[in-house]
Order: sequence, then C-alpha cells, then structure tokens
Amino acid sequence: MQLPAILEGESLTRLVQGAVVGAVATLIIGFTWGGWVTGGTAKEMTQKSASSALVTALAPICVDKFQHSPEAAANLAELRKVSSWQQGTFITKGGWATMPGGAEANSAVADACANMLSALKM
Repeated sequence: MQLPAILEGESLTRLVQGAVVGAVATLIIGFTWGGWVTGGTAKEMTQKSASSALVTALAPICVDKFQHSPEAAANLAELRKVSSWQQGTFITKGGWATMPGGAEANSAVADACANMLSALKM
C-alpha cells in the first residue's frame, strides 16, 4: 500500500515537528493564559475557598455569642485594650470562637470575630 506523500520522507519529519511544537505551544498557552491548573493547585484553591467560606459563615456566630455573653460591654472594653495581634487569642480564651459541638476554636474565626468586634460601635 502506498502512503500519502505527506507521510513520506521530509514531509513526515515536518509533520511530526509541527505536531510537537503545536502541543507544546498549546500547553504553554493553556497553563499561562488559559487558566489551566494542575490537580494540586486546584485542590489548594478549593481548600482556601472552603476555609474562607467557613470563616465568613462562623465569624458572625462568634460575634453574636460574644454580644450575648454576660458582661459583654466589659469584655468588649477589655478586647479593645488588648493589642490587635492578641485579640484573636483573647476571643479564643473567652470561648466565643468555639462553635456548639466543636472541641476547640478555629484561630481564623477568632481573628475575624475580633476584627468584627473591634469595628462595632457600642
């Protein structure tokens, strides 16, 4: 059986070279500008998104627990006296960042809760 002229000799070499260059260019363009990501990057992005959603959902609950606790006004005054980088620890020690049914507080929730409480005008 006779092969087509494009699959013989120099033409075959050029065809294979073109296919390889095209595949490499597709990969480079796809990963650089096309928004393609590897499985590991996709997993990392998903975990960050889930963590952010968790903090966004639970921080208002922490604020509500803080505001409905006994001596909330005194606790808020004490929170405002503590330096900003220790406020999350203050919230954690107070137990306001520990969610019902949870064993321990989430430090990101405590930090977000402290930021929200600091912005409140009471």
